[in-house]
Order: sequence, then C-alpha cells, then structure tokens
Amino acid sequence: MFTKSAQETQKLGEKLAVDIAADRVFPKVLCLYGDLGSGKTTFVQGLARGLGIKKRVLSPTFIMMRQYGNFYHIDLYRAENEKDVEGLGLQEIWSDPKNIVVIEWAEKIKKILPKRKTEIFFENIDENRRKITLSGD
Repeated sequence: MFTKSAQETQKLGEKLAVDIAADRVFPKVLCLYGDLGSGKTTFVQGLARGLGIKKRVLSPTFIMMRQYGNFYHIDLYRAENEKDVEGLGLQEIWSDPKNIVVIEWAEKIKKILPKRKTEIFFENIDENRRKITLSGD
C-alpha cells in the first residue's frame, strides 16, 4: 500500500484497527520495521484512534513502553538487544489474547518475538509518500 501524507498513514492505521477490533487480525502483535521518519509512530497513532483510544499517543522512545488499557505501544529504538527489555514482561503481555501489542523497531528483539505476528514494513518513497507492506504469520 502507498500513502501520500501523514493523514493517509494514520487512516491506514485506523482501517487496520477495525479488523483488529472485529477479531479478524490474529495474533494481535504487530511488529513495525522501517527507518526513522518512515511513518511508524504516525501509523500507531491512527491505529490507537481507530481502537477508540482518546489519549494522545506519543512515542515511548525513552521509556520503551506506554499502555493505554489493553493497547501496548512499545518503541525499541534505544534498545540494543533482548536483554534491554527483560524487565518489561513482554511475553506475558503478548500472550494475553485481549491485548494488542505494537512494537516499533521489532528487529531488535527478533529472537524472542512470538511466532505468530503481523509484520508491517515502512519505506520512505520521498518526503511525504510511504510504501507500507503487511505480512502475517
């Protein structure tokens, strides 16, 4: 899929939220990959809005994780590897079927990611356009 603006990237997140809320997306672990500025956090903001989250969704870059009810937004930009996230209890979080877990920079913990996940790849085409590819296990 291609988006031409931040608003379109957010709308794509909102559309995916409809499928997640209707239990058409399993598992509910979304792994996001892409360079800085490729639209990952913008997408997560749309996803959260589509799930009915009213709070402003900010990237948890410095604290690694923010929780909004059963929605977990994890940003591993500052993590080096799996050891850096040991205290977060990620396995417990994503093993609960009620939880929706979105992980930016998921490649940093690839050894411990669940086998069943949805992977979303973000690629900058130019300043405003993005190529977004979904892949599910």
